[in-house]
Amino acid sequence: MALHGDLGAGKTTLVRHLLQALGVTGRIKSPTYAVVEPYELDTLNIWHFDFYRFNDPREWEEAGFRDIFASPGLKLAEWPEKAAGVLPVADVDLHIRTQDDSSRSVTLQAHTAAGQALLQGLPGVSA
Repeated sequence: MALHGDLGAGKTTLVRHLLQALGVTGRIKSPTYAVVEPYELDTLNIWHFDFYRFNDPREWEEAGFRDIFASPGLKLAEWPEKAAGVLPVADVDLHIRTQDDSSRSVTLQAHTAAGQALLQGLPGVSA
């Protein structure tokens, strides 16, 4: 899933709540400086990426990101536009727009059959 939104829109907060809902316990850190934070559940591997500081496509290969994205599991990528050209097509794009200090507008768009299946399972969402 690719997460789009301005600084402070709530991308990392949304990921924290999603990870907690999936059963991740303990501290959930922002991967802004590390670029990726992995989480391992009994039935699911999750990688939370933050490409905000991503500057060099060579980092993609050197860090093994191609292998991570080719493996099974959930990949959540903040600032995917910073890794354009190397990041595979996301199953789902999620756009968060700030309405005011306390509300957000969220839109979801599927780009793959897996993304369409995921969105069809959500109430009030049309894929």
